[in-house]
Amino acid sequence: MMNIKAKSSLLCVLLLGASVFNFSASIPDEGMFPLSELSRAGLKKAGLKVAEKDIYNPGQIGLVDALVQVSGCSGSFVSPNGLIITNHHCAFSAVQLASSPEFNYLKNGFVAHAYEQEIEAQGLTIRITESYEDVSEEVLNAVTSISDPVERINRISKKRSEIANRAETEDPTIKAEVSEMFIGKSYVLFRYKTIEDVRLVYVPRQDIGEFGGETDNWVWPRHTGDFSFLRAYVAPDGSSAKYAKENVPYQPKKHLKVNPKGVNENDFVFILGYPGRTFRHRPAPYMEYQEKYLLPYTSELYDFQNQQMFAAGKDDPKTELALATRVKRNANVMKNYRGKLKGLQNLDLVGDKRQEDEALARFIESKPELKAQYGTLMTDIDKHYQAVFDIASKELWFNNIYSSISLLRIANTINDFKEAILKQNGLKAQEEVFVLNINQVKEYLDNIYGSYHLTVDKNIGRRMFEDAYQLDGPNQLAYFTKKNFISKEEAGDYIVAVLEKSKLNSQETLYDTILKDIQSLKNYNDDLLSILKELDDEREVFNAEQKRREGVLNRLMGDYVAVKEQYQAKNFIPDANSTLRLTFGNVKGYSPADATYMSPFTTIKGLIEKGNSGLPEYEYPESIKTAWLEKNFGAYIKKDLNDVPINILYNMDTTGGNSGSPIMNAHGELIGVNFDRAYDATINDFAWSEDYSRSIGVDIRYVLWIADKIDNAQFILKEMGI
Repeated sequence: MMNIKAKSSLLCVLLLGASVFNFSASIPDEGMFPLSELSRAGLKKAGLKVAEKDIYNPGQIGLVDALVQVSGCSGSFVSPNGLIITNHHCAFSAVQLASSPEFNYLKNGFVAHAYEQEIEAQGLTIRITESYEDVSEEVLNAVTSISDPVERINRISKKRSEIANRAETEDPTIKAEVSEMFIGKSYVLFRYKTIEDVRLVYVPRQDIGEFGGETDNWVWPRHTGDFSFLRAYVAPDGSSAKYAKENVPYQPKKHLKVNPKGVNENDFVFILGYPGRTFRHRPAPYMEYQEKYLLPYTSELYDFQNQQMFAAGKDDPKTELALATRVKRNANVMKNYRGKLKGLQNLDLVGDKRQEDEALARFIESKPELKAQYGTLMTDIDKHYQAVFDIASKELWFNNIYSSISLLRIANTINDFKEAILKQNGLKAQEEVFVLNINQVKEYLDNIYGSYHLTVDKNIGRRMFEDAYQLDGPNQLAYFTKKNFISKEEAGDYIVAVLEKSKLNSQETLYDTILKDIQSLKNYNDDLLSILKELDDEREVFNAEQKRREGVLNRLMGDYVAVKEQYQAKNFIPDANSTLRLTFGNVKGYSPADATYMSPFTTIKGLIEKGNSGLPEYEYPESIKTAWLEKNFGAYIKKDLNDVPINILYNMDTTGGNSGSPIMNAHGELIGVNFDRAYDATINDFAWSEDYSRSIGVDIRYVLWIADKIDNAQFILKEMGI
């Protein structure tokens, strides 16, 4: 998604795209606590040794000031000079973009021994939470008299933007967002400091940082060195600035102390981070949608896409490198979704939720005052989701067609840039918009072309068009009815031919001719743009209906949570929504099946045993085996294991977005970096359980051992005070 700037500095979105919460004093079951809820989380009783105000204290410096959001991941400052530790997989795309067949940092790793050697981490940005405040009353006051669902959503969206814009006007040094904590119920304004110049400092080689590959992804036991070090840079005056030679390392308010002694089994630990999305306060039909439609469709589609990319890169290292990030992202989502699907089915979560909803309906019926206000709530929710089910196939197709085919994304960018220009009055205004945005557009296109491959596009395009041809009833697409294809094969052949003939196939042709000047852009057209225009027109109608349904759901979910809180006599913790949260627990194993127990530490011995299998995903540097045989463990040995621990297991409540989160001990010291969950815990997004919810982190002792004994990166240890 991009923003095209008009001459007036206002942003025209044309390219697609410390307060307290009023909760009760009861301790909730959920474990992703907003900062305002730390006082009722029971941290001291659980084992925290520092004061809660040492974690977060409005107006004062605390551990939260060392936390960062690294694009879609988390991370933390570990030195006064802007050094950040996060996951290898969080830096993966930036490492891939910095790599070439000649300098393959993705495969061979990267170590910068001086500031001057650090490389731009393209595509990564850093956000630091500065402050937040509850703005629910202001947002909801804007819709008190609104009954039309579309108008409700529009008013809420407008009010959230107004509040964010006002905050940015009051303080131009921050970026502001109003996040929805509960759908239709509560909203919070977050103020962020954004850092745009991020650089690669130290990235372990791929057979360390990605040891086990997709075979071990979402699996325990694990032996992955999933860590990387970045550095944040700002302008000499301390302001945020894009990558520039004269920029200087950022000096954070707070950085974490690293404890090289690590932790032991049953020790108290906690995590701060930016968990992405959870959906625990949703009704049974939502879970049914996940189980019947979203999860199976998406996982199967991503599997197909990866098969095409594997085939394209099999005998071409350059193509394999270019497609690496897409493959990794797809594989991660695919395995996660299949884990969730297995969990939903094994736990019969839909059935459990349905029983909860039926009990809630009886509770409403039993209370005259609630029946008067919420009497049709559960029926209305069922009707809403039945409408969703009826057009689920069309929705999923529209949600994936643009992201699946790179040339469609490129055509979409060209179309929207063109439309933005044509909306201006007069040639002079059009020229100004062209000049103001052309470099940004090219930068956006560079990222897409970086992982574009025509054969992959054609194969995926064929699949998507053949799928669309077979949709019928309310899911039938008007475009395919109009084209009157006689078979799915003809539909597939058509998109393949259009992709082959499009001038957008060549980045050089696009830049040298079509984007050469404003007139060339205005005159350009081909069949791909025509397809896109017709699909866009149909999608616009479909999106209007989606917005209407979103407005209905906004009201229904606000009521659902409100009455359910009354029924259960407690106030819920909001679902994760990429805002700063804390979770805590203990280093702890579990029993995933009868007569089995998974201990909470893995070691180098286990890594070598996996390597003996001969499987390519279990290859590792020979230097690791040499150091292990020589017992060259240094200060990083865990004495009861007589080995260096690699990964650790714990019962904290995490989800996507917690990747890179610092794992801290009872004293608030860094002892590891979170990076994954066990396969049984992929269901965490819908439900958490002490029995099966386990998350996985890389032990800080392995990070330090690899840096010291394997990669000759002792400067990292010195900078962290080790």
